Amino acid sequence: MFEYTFQWRVVWKHWPQLLEAGLLTLQLTILSIIIGLVIASVLAVFRDSSNPFAKYLSVTWVALARNTPALLQIYMAYFGLGAFGIHLSPYTAVLGAVAFNNAGYLAEILRGGFSTVPASQKFAARGLGLTATQSYIYITLPQVLQAVFLPIVNQVIWAMLATSLGMIIGLQELTGMTTFLQSQTFRPFEFYFVAACMYLVIAKIATMLAQIVAAHMFKGGADK
Repeated sequence: MFEYTFQWRVVWKHWPQLLEAGLLTLQLTILSIIIGLVIASVLAVFRDSSNPFAKYLSVTWVALARNTPALLQIYMAYFGLGAFGIHLSPYTAVLGAVAFNNAGYLAEILRGGFSTVPASQKFAARGLGLTATQSYIYITLPQVLQAVFLPIVNQVIWAMLATSLGMIIGLQELTGMTTFLQSQTFRPFEFYFVAACMYLVIAKIATMLAQIVAAHMFKGGADK
């Protein structure tokens, strides 16, 4: 017969530590997305470049990021670079690896967004007297943002979940801290259940906020 006494007070006692770990997870997520977007913007331009080296760099980066496990990328950042005398902290290794992964996926998202804008619109804008910069800001960019906004939000959620792999190298983000606390209190179900709820709540809030922003920016055209 099933016999188990839930002890939620143990979790509540350690709530400050879980909250701090959750904030660390959010910090890693936001920073990795920002870094990933900056790199992805360059990679997206390089992909259609006439420069062979730039194009090869973009293609290789995207292929490695999208076709190798995120865990392997974290291992490479933390253990692999150590072979060359580059020793990163768990925080830096996870941030770098997740940002690397984000850049690969975001580059393809951005490239797909730019491909949705017909070249004829750019020529028409120039014909109306707009400069290349004005054409980009007022014609191209709004359409690209609408096309890629929600896919980028999905990547944000994926990045948040990927940070949990940091526990493998000792980083005490949300999953790492949860694992540590349950090992100290012997209450695995309570801690893992609460951690799962925290991930779920963060993801749902992010999705809801993104839909609200999309509805205002794109006149509701990005509703799911």
